[in-house]
Amino acid sequence: MYKVEARKVSVWYGSYKALDEVSLCLERNQVLALIGPSGCGKSTFLRLLNRMNDYIEGFRMEGQLLIDGEDIYSPEVDPVYLRRRVGMVFQKPTPFPFSIYENVAYGLRLQNRLKESQIRERVEQALRQAALWDEIKDNLKKSALALSGGQQQRLCIARTLAVRPSLLLMDEPTSALDPISTAKIEELIHELRQTYTIVIVTHNMQQAARISDMTAFFYMGRLIEYGRTKDFFTNPQHPETLRYITGRFG
Repeated sequence: MYKVEARKVSVWYGSYKALDEVSLCLERNQVLALIGPSGCGKSTFLRLLNRMNDYIEGFRMEGQLLIDGEDIYSPEVDPVYLRRRVGMVFQKPTPFPFSIYENVAYGLRLQNRLKESQIRERVEQALRQAALWDEIKDNLKKSALALSGGQQQRLCIARTLAVRPSLLLMDEPTSALDPISTAKIEELIHELRQTYTIVIVTHNMQQAARISDMTAFFYMGRLIEYGRTKDFFTNPQHPETLRYITGRFG
């Protein structure tokens, strides 16, 4: 069974067709990079995986999108429950105006009936997973807003991991960060793939080559090419892919 499987997925916003019969399969514990020029459909596809497009007026989808073999657009699926299983990290760090500790504990208090000792344990575990614990363990009561941009983004990742999602989505998580913070996030993605399946949107093709196992190239709503990242960048199969990765458009 694949972790993620798209079967001829098409999306419309009103009369505008944003995705055209996209099909792909992603194994567990792999990192998938979605690349392509702005407006090509990669963010639309990413947000299908936690049904965030449901909030957009005129949204309509055809086809099937499965996570762990379950069609997540089936009428029986509760979107709120789905979003607990599928974590999301956004382009810009979005810490809550709470302490570092309460940022990570927030989702646990909402979703689980845990004792405070269990919450403390989960908070520490998540901060360690996000490679942040050693930097902030003595300042857990400090405001999250006082952290650097890179630390805030890792805190948001920790907040997402604390509720133990089955799939992790990242929408250009390093685009607002400096090179040092970007490197730390990339190292973190390498570590997290041991536990999580990750889908990441990136405009940085060098980043896609560094961090992903699989790459999907979207152009004008179509999935032009999908395959192993190593092969994708060294031996692209489609002329449009070659043009894009060599910088001739996009």
